[in-house]
Amino acid sequence: QVQLVESGGGLVQSGGSLRLSCAATGFTFRMFAMDWFRQAPGKERELVARIIHSGRETTYADSVKGRFTISRDNAKATVTLQMDSLKPEDTGMYYCHTYYPPDARDYWGQGTQVTVSS
Repeated sequence: QVQLVESGGGLVQSGGSLRLSCAATGFTFRMFAMDWFRQAPGKERELVARIIHSGRETTYADSVKGRFTISRDNAKATVTLQMDSLKPEDTGMYYCHTYYPPDARDYWGQGTQVTVSS
């Protein structure tokens, strides 16, 4: 069974950094793209960053380009989001995600809270 478990959220001042990690189990991690989404209170969930199965291509939301970096370690089945120069508008619940074709469904982690104070 696919499971995604996030860690690394917390409270940080504006301009600070946080590193989120997602540990994946239950599927052949190296074969599938992985994403980080976030959801702020009262707003829709949005895609923050995506990394393809090999790690050779990444995409970012315009709002985080140049500040966030997504990476993966296929040997350890982990995906990481390094967040620098954090802003109060980065506050929200951050979710690890993958779409798993064998089950024809999305899988989400439980989320980790990021709060950036001004």
